[in-house]
Amino acid sequence: MDNSGPVRSPCVSICALDENDICVGCQRSADEIARWSLMTDAERRAVMKLVAEREEKVAL
Repeated sequence: MDNSGPVRSPCVSICALDENDICVGCQRSADEIARWSLMTDAERRAVMKLVAEREEKVAL
């Protein structure tokens, strides 16, 4: 992952929360989605790591 530029939203316009309040489209929590525009790029990178971990679990 490139750490030099701004971190773009992982939104794929499939906006629906599962029973754990995780979006089935982008794998962010409802709180992460709500706070995204206020986060620093470092915070966004941390969220993107969580997103990758969640995507791995879904793929299993």
